[in-house]
Amino acid sequence: MKKYRIGVEVTLEVIGGKWKSIILYHLTTGRKRTSELRKLIPAITQKVLTQQLRELEKDGIVNRTVYYEIPPKVEYELSEYGLSLKTVLDSFCMWGENHLDKVYGDKSAVLECWPDDTYEHI
Repeated sequence: MKKYRIGVEVTLEVIGGKWKSIILYHLTTGRKRTSELRKLIPAITQKVLTQQLRELEKDGIVNRTVYYEIPPKVEYELSEYGLSLKTVLDSFCMWGENHLDKVYGDKSAVLECWPDDTYEHI
């Protein structure tokens, strides 16, 4: 059994890395198809997106629903357990935006989707 020193280690192990927090943040606004997530996160490859979603599903954070139709349709959403991460993700987002303001004087100079409605649900 792996031992941890502090809870932050556990949190970062589960939602850390380059993509998981971003995927989860986009899922806080509701259920998404893989293609929608790819549009929201254009730099991620299909392989990595699928891998990250499967890991999040394995950890019980994301629910995957398969619709057996033609063409097949798969949707992802936060599980009830995953929804408990919303305040953490919102805090990450707000801290990042405040940091951009501090460093650049105006986050809109470097935050591509500001003032888009992507962040209005905070």
